[in-house]
Amino acid sequence: MKLYNTLSKQKEEFTPLEEGKVKMYVCGPTVYNFIHIGNARPMIVFDTVRRYFEYKGYDVNYVSNFTDVDDKIIKKANEEGVSSDEISKRYIAECKKDMDGMNIEPATKNPLATEEISGMIEMIQTLIDKGYAYEKNGTVYYSTRKFKDYGKLSHKNLDDLRSGERSLLVSGEDEKEDPLDFVLWKPKKEGEPFWKAPWSEGRPGWHIECSEMSKKYLGEQIDIHAGGEDLVFPHHENEIAQSEAANGKEFAKYWMHNAFLNIDNRKMSKSLGNFRTVREISEQYDLQVLRFFMLSAHYRNPLNFSADLMEASKNGLERIVNAADNLKFLKKNAANEKMTEEENKLFIQTDAFVADFERAMEDDFNTADAIAAVFDLVKFANSNTDSESSAEYLGKLFDLLVKLTDVLGLLVDKKEDILDEDIEKLIEERQAARKAKDFARADAIRDDLLEKGIVLKDTREGVQWKRA
Repeated sequence: MKLYNTLSKQKEEFTPLEEGKVKMYVCGPTVYNFIHIGNARPMIVFDTVRRYFEYKGYDVNYVSNFTDVDDKIIKKANEEGVSSDEISKRYIAECKKDMDGMNIEPATKNPLATEEISGMIEMIQTLIDKGYAYEKNGTVYYSTRKFKDYGKLSHKNLDDLRSGERSLLVSGEDEKEDPLDFVLWKPKKEGEPFWKAPWSEGRPGWHIECSEMSKKYLGEQIDIHAGGEDLVFPHHENEIAQSEAANGKEFAKYWMHNAFLNIDNRKMSKSLGNFRTVREISEQYDLQVLRFFMLSAHYRNPLNFSADLMEASKNGLERIVNAADNLKFLKKNAANEKMTEEENKLFIQTDAFVADFERAMEDDFNTADAIAAVFDLVKFANSNTDSESSAEYLGKLFDLLVKLTDVLGLLVDKKEDILDEDIEKLIEERQAARKAKDFARADAIRDDLLEKGIVLKDTREGVQWKRA
């Protein structure tokens, strides 16, 4: 399996630090509002990377944080007259709803910055003790020139940054020893949340968060660190400087970054009026369509969001879902027979589609080509099944289609929607069956409802039900 490493600027063979295991850290959103579709791209891309590792049998420890203390969160809280904690908790909950709609697998751990302050303080103190950081009037700065490899990820030269590219300088205070030094800890301002530290009452800088949380939940060395390409400099560059100086070893073996997302060929921004949240998209489309759209291009290529492309994605996803529905329908009505010799020969041909799918995914997670392999399987299934096909053959084709699309996080085995009144009717029928001691029928109704996502609970007051 090969993946593109931003650090080396080339594709490299993936070799895990520990056999059979992958330690992966993905920078999560700052939670001060609904997530936008730019946030959605890395969520979907790296969830798919994780799913493929799991498909190949790896045990994946996947950590993605929430930044729940930040200037934007504080500003929003002050505008609404509530606490920063209330704002962050609200939008973490909303973010998780959107992630669920996009079928993002829950992370092994979603650490919150505010719950990891003590660890950040310890790491900052370690950097001071080792001579990589210094304090001025309650603010702690990282001394970038003390870290000889600074710039190795973004491939930027320190002297060039200082002399010619002022726009790339990391913001900070006038008390810095060098304009390129960045903040590790800053004193509190009026109306801001704060924590006690040896240097002042205040809060950590943004960059130190991920260095500490990655270390705590994955260890001092990890396999993959990932995020959007906007994080390469300064965020990820600063993470490397902090982590490698504090821990004395290489931080991450592989760095993966997805390219930007544009809206109608223009950069997404509120000033241009083309800012789109995932929640807004969900009002027009099933978020599975958004996921399909995001995976229709290679993650390192810029992606343009438009109504036409979303419609094309909707149609493409429907082709796959319709093929799955057709296989389910045929199987339901098929004779319960084993595969014929001819069907067995046909099914062997699907090995080629699986090989194409895996070849695409193992070439730096080329999801566009992987989707093309799924379409080849769809075409084959549509052309080589009918009402005479055996149940086993139809079932195997269906299971294979579900298996491959599940790697992409696409849900093609749709559970039928069922109305409340229909649920109540089936519960009544089940109660009547139990009264008549027709327990087989009663159990069948319970199982049928469970398959549709309806959970029954028998109580003294009667049958209670809920949607799973």
